[in-house]
Amino acid sequence: MNYQATIQYLFRQLPMFQRVGKQAFKKDLGNIIALCDHLGQPQQNFKSVHIAGTNGKGSTAHILAAILQTAGYKVGLYTSPHYRDFRERIKINGTYITEQAVVDFVADNKSYFEALKPSFFEMTVAMAFNYFSQEKVDIAIIETGLGGRLDSTNIIQPLLSIITNIGMDHEAMLGNTLPLIATEKAGIIKPNTPVLIGETNSETAPVFLQKAKQENSPITFVDQVIKAELVALNQQKATYAISSASYKLNIEQLHLDLTGNYQQHNLKNALLASQFLANHQFNISPEHIQKACANVQGISKILGRWQVLSQAPLTICDSGHNEHGLKYIAQALNDLKKQQIHFVFGTVNDKDLEKVFPLLPQQAIYYFCKANVPRGLDAQKLQQSAKKYGLAGDHYPSVAEAFAHAQKQAKAEDCVFIGGSIFVVAEVV
Repeated sequence: MNYQATIQYLFRQLPMFQRVGKQAFKKDLGNIIALCDHLGQPQQNFKSVHIAGTNGKGSTAHILAAILQTAGYKVGLYTSPHYRDFRERIKINGTYITEQAVVDFVADNKSYFEALKPSFFEMTVAMAFNYFSQEKVDIAIIETGLGGRLDSTNIIQPLLSIITNIGMDHEAMLGNTLPLIATEKAGIIKPNTPVLIGETNSETAPVFLQKAKQENSPITFVDQVIKAELVALNQQKATYAISSASYKLNIEQLHLDLTGNYQQHNLKNALLASQFLANHQFNISPEHIQKACANVQGISKILGRWQVLSQAPLTICDSGHNEHGLKYIAQALNDLKKQQIHFVFGTVNDKDLEKVFPLLPQQAIYYFCKANVPRGLDAQKLQQSAKKYGLAGDHYPSVAEAFAHAQKQAKAEDCVFIGGSIFVVAEVV
C-alpha cells in the first residue's frame, strides 16, 4: 500500500475516538502493553516528559519542545489529534514522521494489528514510540490523549510529569466532578518522579497531593513558584516579564509568538519544566529559552492555537472546545475591542451545549456549520439550540461555506473567528 491507502486502512480498520466517540475508548492498557511487547519495548529507549490536563497540553508540549530543540537536542513530539495530516501527531525537531515510515510500520505489523484489534490511538502511540526509538531521539515530549491513568501513553517512565489543569470535559469517560477527573489525570504520576501541576485548584489539589505522597513523587504547583506578567501584546507576539525566586529564572522581556491569553499558563509550565530538565543534565540557557519562545510556531510547527490567518478583517482560529477553554477564548475576543465578531462555530454531537452556549459572546454574528466528521453536530440543530441562548445567525452545510460567508460579510475593522471544535479549525488552517 502507498501512504494514502495506508492511512485509509488505519481509519477504516481501527476505531478512532475523534471520529466515533467513546466507543473507541479502551478502559485498560492491555493492547498498548501487548503492542510494545511485540515491538521490543521501544518506549524504554528514550527519555521523556509526560503531559496530561484538560487544556494546554499541546501548547505546553510545543513550547517545551521548541526550547529543547533550540538548546541543540533531538526532540520527539507526540500530540493528538491531528488537524489535516495524520503525520502531525509524530514529529522530530518539528519535522513530521515520513510517509514511508508510516507505510513501513503498518506493513510490518499489519497481521498483528488485525489479530489484536487495537484502537486507532493505541496503534498511533505504538508507532510514535517505535519511531522515536529507531531515530534515537534525545528526549520525547509525550501528550496524553484522554485522561491519564488508562491512556495508552501511560506506559512510559518519564523524567518529569506535567498536569496542566483540570476542567470539565469527557465526563462520560473520566467522571462528572473535578476531583474524579483529577484522579484520572493523576494516574500519570509515577513513583519517585517529579510532577508539575500547572494551576492550583482547591477541589483538585488534594487529589494530586495525595497521589504524589503515595508515589513518593516531588510535587510543585507551577502557579505558586513562577510569575509571567504580560507587559505588551499585539497579533504577532506577547511579551512577558518572567520571575521565579525559587528557580532563579528572571527574564525582563520574553517574547512569545503564541498570543492567546491562555498561553501564559502554558508558558509557565514549559519554563518550569525546562528548569527541571536542566537539573537532569540538559544544557538549557536563558538565551535558548528566549530564542525558542519567540518562534514556537516555526520551530515546533504548532497549529490552531489563536492562529492569525489573515488581516482586514482580522481572522483568527482556535481549537479550544470545552468550558475551560472557551472561557479564555470569549475573554480574548472581548479584549480585541472589535466593532463586530463574526463567529464560525461548529461542535460535536456529544458536547454539553448547556455549558458551552452561555460562555459565547452574545453580540457576535454566528455562522453555524458541521465539520466533515461523523461526530459533527448538524448545523441546523446547532442553530436551533443556540437560539435559546440568544445566539443568532444562519446555518451552512459546510465549514468552507460558513467561513466564506463570514469573510464576505465582515468589514475590514471586524474580526472573523473560527472555533468550537478542532475539526472545524482543521478545515481552515
